[in-house]
Amino acid sequence: MNKKIVIISAVLIIVVISISFNQNNDKNSNMVFHVTLADPNLYKNGIYSNTFTASNGNYLIKFVPNGDSPQLLTVLLKGKNYDFSENFKLEGTVHKTGISKYYTWDYNGQKEFSIPNQQTLVIEINPNGNELGSVSVDIIRN
Repeated sequence: MNKKIVIISAVLIIVVISISFNQNNDKNSNMVFHVTLADPNLYKNGIYSNTFTASNGNYLIKFVPNGDSPQLLTVLLKGKNYDFSENFKLEGTVHKTGISKYYTWDYNGQKEFSIPNQQTLVIEINPNGNELGSVSVDIIRN
């Protein structure tokens, strides 16, 4: 009897891991751009720049900031027939529990955009002087 419980438990664990792995792969397959800016050497004249290809569709900019991230982060996307620019402002939300207080961080601004046709885009990320504050930036197709 105990042997059956162990086998069933092992099968359930494998199924849960498999489902989780497939969900993570789906999320990653929609990612068209990722960078973690945590080194001043990634910037040239105070701006990070790179290129990526995006097909037509809707996209979302996601951030993984912290309290040391740049207070203002300017993101520009430039293509053959596309321009997008937004100044994102870092804002902290305080959370209080019975015994502690902590913050979560996010950038406020227009995070959704649409690309009219497939093209190569230049992305420029300007931390507005704060090249030491770390932040990850992802562009995900919706």
